[in-house]
Amino acid sequence: MAKVADKYLQVDPWAVVEEEFDAARNRVSESIFSLGNEYMGVRGYPEEGYGGDSLLGSYFNGLYEEMKVNAHYKGTISKLRFMVNAVDWLYTRISAGGEMLDLAQSQISNFTRRLDFKTGEYERRFDWHLSGGGTISVRFRRLVSMTNSHLGIQRIEFQSDDYDGEISIRTGLDFSPVHEDQGRNLWQVIHRGRQGDWMGMVGQTVTTGNRLFTTFVIRSDETLHTIPVEEEKLAGVDFALRLGAGGSAGFTKLVINYADKGNKVDEVETLWDTGYKVASLYEGTTYDDVLTEQTAYWTRIWEQSDIEIQGDPENQQGIRYCIFQLYQTYRGDNPGFNIGAKGLTGEAYRGLAFWDTETYCLPFYLFNNPKAARSLLEFRYKSLSHALERAREVDCQGAFYPIATIDGTESCDLWQHANLQLQVGTAVGYAIWHYDKLVGDKPFLYGEGMEMLLQLSRFYESRGQWGPRTGKFGYYGVMGPDEFQLMVNNNCYLNIMAKKLFEYTIAVAEEMEREAPTKLHTLTERLGVTEDEYRTWAHLAENMYIPYDTASQVFEQHDGFFDMPNIDVDTIPVEDFPLYHNWSYDRIYRYDMVKQPDVLMFMFLYNTEYTLAQKQANYDYYEPRCIHESSLSPSIHSIFASELGRHDEAYRFFEFATRLDLDNYNRNTREGLHTTSIAAAWMNIVYGFGGMRSDGEQLQFEPSIPVRWDSYSFQITYRGTVVHVRVTREEVTVRSLSGEPVELLLYGRACRIDADGVVAPIPADRVD
Repeated sequence: MAKVADKYLQVDPWAVVEEEFDAARNRVSESIFSLGNEYMGVRGYPEEGYGGDSLLGSYFNGLYEEMKVNAHYKGTISKLRFMVNAVDWLYTRISAGGEMLDLAQSQISNFTRRLDFKTGEYERRFDWHLSGGGTISVRFRRLVSMTNSHLGIQRIEFQSDDYDGEISIRTGLDFSPVHEDQGRNLWQVIHRGRQGDWMGMVGQTVTTGNRLFTTFVIRSDETLHTIPVEEEKLAGVDFALRLGAGGSAGFTKLVINYADKGNKVDEVETLWDTGYKVASLYEGTTYDDVLTEQTAYWTRIWEQSDIEIQGDPENQQGIRYCIFQLYQTYRGDNPGFNIGAKGLTGEAYRGLAFWDTETYCLPFYLFNNPKAARSLLEFRYKSLSHALERAREVDCQGAFYPIATIDGTESCDLWQHANLQLQVGTAVGYAIWHYDKLVGDKPFLYGEGMEMLLQLSRFYESRGQWGPRTGKFGYYGVMGPDEFQLMVNNNCYLNIMAKKLFEYTIAVAEEMEREAPTKLHTLTERLGVTEDEYRTWAHLAENMYIPYDTASQVFEQHDGFFDMPNIDVDTIPVEDFPLYHNWSYDRIYRYDMVKQPDVLMFMFLYNTEYTLAQKQANYDYYEPRCIHESSLSPSIHSIFASELGRHDEAYRFFEFATRLDLDNYNRNTREGLHTTSIAAAWMNIVYGFGGMRSDGEQLQFEPSIPVRWDSYSFQITYRGTVVHVRVTREEVTVRSLSGEPVELLLYGRACRIDADGVVAPIPADRVD
């Protein structure tokens, strides 16, 4: 893996710190210093305006626009939706001594910016040296509230060294930012006004009619004489702060954003009134009030979810950054939201959610925030009608979930992905199974969960065919998780996951027949499910074709994969990566080269069902063929290497996992954070070095420890109990921090975990 770190940030266990402004890295930093609260997110751009390279990004979960695409054939999509760049609620312009503040032009020194994991506060400081003489120290602070989804707040302070004069300020709300991917602004302002000291607007997206109410109020210890400013897409105020030599001044801007995706054209006044009712709750709120609430929130989070590493400061900072961003991205407070591949930090991948949500992100929330885990599944249920319609479009029955979506509709305009990648539905089925196994939420399983399972089973029945030579059932003309193999037959991952889906749907039906027969009969009657369908699914599962070589114990990724020409991936010049940019599209598909785990992925998801010999055989076969073109890939390889006792290899795959964005390994952090890869970094520690397996009859741990670490610890919430695992080079300690005692396996031994805990020596082969 030819990945090289671009290190320019300070190492701090509880913060990200940048010293000295580097214009060439500004976009990277804007991504890294992003703030969010699941509802809204904002990149770390300079709110005072910047004449250099910048992506001024302000995003709201589920707020989208639409574009048409060419639909040449039946079953291909004709339009797609994408997360839209929205209001710049931090908009500010500052001038002093006749000079406008702009980091691209102004003379500055002592620049630093800091993102604090303990408070959630983003802060910038620098000294501004005016061309006409005089120096002003400027401090910018901002918060996106984790306790109220609609609240954002900004504090700007000035300290004079030797400047004596006024600072002119314009601040407000701006709906004019350009959506970079589209090269144009996508908003119109349809309403504006004032209510008391609050000034606000309602913006509407030009195509979809999604609406956003936004309002702000200014507070200061100084007496401000504000002048309203209204432009086509701007609502703001002008005012001046008096600053004497050695003196200080500042102001706070409190903002309420309230999104409406209902598209109810005649109800603007209702949205306006609702937004101001929310704003009225914060009439007397100060920056310190919000900071205090925010600090208390993060204190609770770290008590529950911290991972502590002794002996590796960079990865300590890295994993805490990952946990911090995962909570910023998703909390489960707004049902119906999902997790985009870049979260709310950039426009790459158009803000769309993929199958990574259920396979890579969900485990973090299952073990840290079960409410959020359920919310992710509820998104799939709320969008079930779209999946049913999509299945009909491709001549199938049941529910066909999209490979990329923001609202439940398919938004991938690449036909080979949108129509051939069928793994999303199996990931949803797996997620329902995983959620029930760990949380035991039977009301969800017997309602929304079972309805999805039934419709998914119908789809995978209708999409498959019987092989004339094998006499087995399978899937033809598909693309698996490894996207370097196009239009293949019997992708092993898909066949196995569909088989498991059929079996699980039948098992839930049998369970409901015993435990909730009325609910089952009501549901199946509404959907028209027959006993013949259950028998058919059982028959398909029993006769599913699984390409497997018994002699080598290697699963064939798909029919004919073993016959494909081999290429030594280590001989590919580093300048050829990423291959999508440097190889012709058809050239990529000619070899047995793997983009990301496919066979290894299903062996991870159902890990306890495979022998160590099978895992070793498949790892040895597929690892040399994988080029890790996906940032999700190394974590799965690290987890397997750790289980197989290949500790150096495990750490080599892990070493950039927690710092993929902080050190810009892929040279694309400027586009936004790798949110699902961030979740994979958490899995890499907990499932990899921690040896946790959650797919068996009991939760189990077989920890190892990297040679560079003195010790590490992590916490998970399991069946309502917070379990703390600490690993040193000599022993493993597992105890409960809260909740009832739980049963689990530690190195294969059944243990009852309570507050007293269990201590076990770490086996010699688990120490690097």
